[in-house]
Amino acid sequence: MATLKFHNGCEMPQIGFGTWQSKPGEVATAVKCAIDAGYRHIDCAYVYGNEKEVGEALTAKFADGTVKREDIFITSKLWNTYHRKDLVSKALAISLERLGLEYLDLYLIHWPMAYKEDAGDFPKTEEGKFIFSDVHFMDTWKEMENLVDAGKIKSIGLSNFNSLQIQEVIDNGRIKPANLQIEVNPYLSQDKLVAFCAEKGIVVTGYSPLGSPARPWAKPEDPTLLEDPKVVAIAERLKRTPAQVVLRWAVQRGISTIPKSVTEARIKANLEVFDFSLSDDDMIVLHSFDDETHRVCALSWVSDHPLFPFRAEF
Repeated sequence: MATLKFHNGCEMPQIGFGTWQSKPGEVATAVKCAIDAGYRHIDCAYVYGNEKEVGEALTAKFADGTVKREDIFITSKLWNTYHRKDLVSKALAISLERLGLEYLDLYLIHWPMAYKEDAGDFPKTEEGKFIFSDVHFMDTWKEMENLVDAGKIKSIGLSNFNSLQIQEVIDNGRIKPANLQIEVNPYLSQDKLVAFCAEKGIVVTGYSPLGSPARPWAKPEDPTLLEDPKVVAIAERLKRTPAQVVLRWAVQRGISTIPKSVTEARIKANLEVFDFSLSDDDMIVLHSFDDETHRVCALSWVSDHPLFPFRAEF
């Protein structure tokens, strides 16, 4: 497994196993299968609601001797209702308890926007509008830094932040972000933001690398990345799956990627992307799909938040 090195010397396996949208009753089996297949990077988040089952799988794989804790790279994310300084350590403690771990390899601020605290994970008015908090992400970041000092987290980073917000953290923080997790796939290549992070020494992880076809809000008319004729043609020529082609596209760009599946054959196949390469022409074709309107996680329903990230150019 190839790894990507953070500025602090820590290394993250380039291919990780995603757990977003993995249903209760499925995720523990899927994580066990992933570890058996060779995954050593598991991507989690408080708000996914399945960290307890992920933890059960990790505990089982530690107990049967398949891996040791130090062999596995575990990421989790701080949810929007825990941005207030006194709640950051509480949120981390919840995730650690559910995962059955004493520390995380990487902890990310999931979104730059804070929601109202102590009113559930998705606080809304009776009319269904999200209720915001005025906590700024710099206050949150400084508490994340304290948790690094305490040995609870090895590396900290950001998710879904734009370049201006990232620069603000770099300029005003004590610890530079090690990682930025953003949506990246051929429909949303994020070239400018990926280049910005490379310049700043920040490793990028791309989520929804396969286009997230199972997203709850998908519309029948939405394009499906893995069924695109150009992707299929490349896959057939290389005798690979369409998923392997788009994952290899990410790998060749030097970013980390975290495909999700609960099917054993696909879990194994998604890891098999290091024994072939895409040509320059293939890479150009896959870049030709780029279209901001295909963003899977646009969160348009909170676009009026003062810190909403997608108003900036990148």
